[in-house]
Amino acid sequence: MKTTTRIKEKIKNIPRQPGCYLFKDSKGGILYVGKAGVLRNRVRSYFKESHPKHPKLEALVKKIVDLEWIVTDSEVEALILENTLIKKHQPRYNISLKDDKTYPYIRITNEDFPQIYVTRKRMPDGSQYFGPYTDVKNMRFALKTLRSVFQVRSCKFKLTPETIQNRKVDLCMDYYINKCKGPCQELQSKEEYRTMIKKVGRFLNGKTEELVRELKTEMQERAQEMNYEEAARVRDRLSALENYRNTQKIVQNDFKDRDLISVVKEDTEACAVVFRIRDGKITGRMHYYMNGVEWNETAEILESFLQRYYSKTDDIPREIMLQEPIERQIAVENWLTGRLHKKVTLLAPQIGEKKKLVSMAQTNARYLLKDLKLQRLKAKDYVPHSVVALQRDLKLSIKPRRVECFDISNIQGTDAVASMVSFWDGKPKKSEYRKYKILVKETPDDFAMMREVIERRYRRLLRERKALPDLIVVDGGKGQLSSARQILDNLGLKKQAVIGLAKRLEEVFLPGLSEAQMIPKTSSSLKLLQQIRDEAHRFAITFHRERRKKRTLISELDQIPGIGPKRRNHLLKTFGSVRKIKKCSAEELREKGKLPQNIAEEIVLYFHPLSE
Repeated sequence: MKTTTRIKEKIKNIPRQPGCYLFKDSKGGILYVGKAGVLRNRVRSYFKESHPKHPKLEALVKKIVDLEWIVTDSEVEALILENTLIKKHQPRYNISLKDDKTYPYIRITNEDFPQIYVTRKRMPDGSQYFGPYTDVKNMRFALKTLRSVFQVRSCKFKLTPETIQNRKVDLCMDYYINKCKGPCQELQSKEEYRTMIKKVGRFLNGKTEELVRELKTEMQERAQEMNYEEAARVRDRLSALENYRNTQKIVQNDFKDRDLISVVKEDTEACAVVFRIRDGKITGRMHYYMNGVEWNETAEILESFLQRYYSKTDDIPREIMLQEPIERQIAVENWLTGRLHKKVTLLAPQIGEKKKLVSMAQTNARYLLKDLKLQRLKAKDYVPHSVVALQRDLKLSIKPRRVECFDISNIQGTDAVASMVSFWDGKPKKSEYRKYKILVKETPDDFAMMREVIERRYRRLLRERKALPDLIVVDGGKGQLSSARQILDNLGLKKQAVIGLAKRLEEVFLPGLSEAQMIPKTSSSLKLLQQIRDEAHRFAITFHRERRKKRTLISELDQIPGIGPKRRNHLLKTFGSVRKIKKCSAEELREKGKLPQNIAEEIVLYFHPLSE
């Protein structure tokens, strides 16, 4: 692609400093936001003619008609600015973290007697937020344990000095069952409550070892004071905390705080997994899905995820282990260090136990991404690739999610039947299958039969005001297709998509085209059409055989004097088949079949004319 003169001139003026760049389209919209340690070099790389590009990247470059840049003092500032610009503009070609706004947090409010509850919105009001949690079940378990261990108020009242002094809030049941110490009635001081909230923060950060030691000490002190009732309450709180700790797997004996982060990419999507390790134990696993990653390397996806994830959480450990190094590792480390106010290190272990831990996170990411695809297969809005390919190959205006196919079956015009099968999203829906007995008399005439069944089917759908299919397939060539098209036009369905599929060479006939169209044999759309046509043929043949067999068997009984439809059906139901009736004696037919003696003898004489 040739770079425009305007873009070339702008690139010459870009400084060799760190900062962010913004690519714009013809309408001034932001296509992509990026950062760089050296702006000119980074932007110039997009427009190199000899540089091989991913198709999506080529599409981006073709749409760029203008660009802007913002110079920063350091790569860390560029990193922060890029994250802000992406949130603001939501550019189409940037990696998108899906559903990141829906994950819940545990919030500790910023007030004299803080409340603790679940929220999905972060407010810049000084509150503490723990999360986000992608596993809501684990979050609920943590919250339940928290309320068993700590006497945190559950009411929603705003406890100010005025409301407390004026006794505007009454004691609730929590106070009487020792779930709260009654700060609303000045039964607990602000300092004591704040000390407890600090412990809650340590608990939510996974720092449970120290809390266990403190509760054991408190329990022993209460027992020594012979305050056994209070010692029993502390024991129950300790039991709840240890039960919570037992659900956490020990993975490191150095008891350091660290996060394990791995990313797995497949096609346009990726999954990132974060394992939180606190005091040597896994305290939580989060996972996030991303799209728009086709032309990004794993290291780029990792770096983008680190920015997005740690900009939304205050729980930053001093060590973060990645599956591979990232390009701007020093800049990201400096940014995280500035947020934590302590040195943060990024590691990419290659051997040993730490490598195994990162591999564990990578395996989880791979399974989660696979599970996402399986869930999507079950989703109603998922359209299989074969259906999309069929729309493309037949040049249809809409996706043929519902296809109906017709087939005629007869032997020289006798017992003529038709079948209709229905496929929804590439799968047979047998509850929508239909059988038709052909009524037209000028048989054998396949065209007349096709006209009849098409008219009967769609006249009824129109009369009942039911939805029409996205595509009609008739088994046959131009003649069958013309017959179907004629009837559909007569019914006012001139825009209804219909094709003919001939068995010979798998030719596809389209209305208005004299020559057959060939779909590549490797295309999934042709395989889908073959599957639909073969199913319609199978269904028609089965119905035709049933009718012919029934007519053949019943006709023998109909030839016997004294056997009418009612008596014939009774005999078949009683004995099961004509073959079994043939083997019966007159006495068996009379007693078991409840027939008159003369009728029983007529049946035996018909099947065995040489007998007495």
